[in-house]
Amino acid sequence: MTVAAATDLQSITANKIVDARGSACPGPLLEAKKGIGAVSISQILEIWSSDPATKTDIAAWSAKVGQSFLGVLPADGYDRVFVRRQK
Repeated sequence: MTVAAATDLQSITANKIVDARGSACPGPLLEAKKGIGAVSISQILEIWSSDPATKTDIAAWSAKVGQSFLGVLPADGYDRVFVRRQK
């Protein structure tokens, strides 16, 4: 798994943002699963989550289902998680 550098992630404009802040595990993962279907292949889904487990959950899910986990950017009180749809 190749994860983008933080400077690269800052320059990404997501095609869709899913705001799952305040939702506990597995909420953010379920929102990501729904959200990935709303973007086209090669587009980027950004998940906002305040649950610290989301980073590893989304990375593992992405690998399992063949999506591309791009990385995580810390924000003010939450994480911005980036996934590129591959299929």
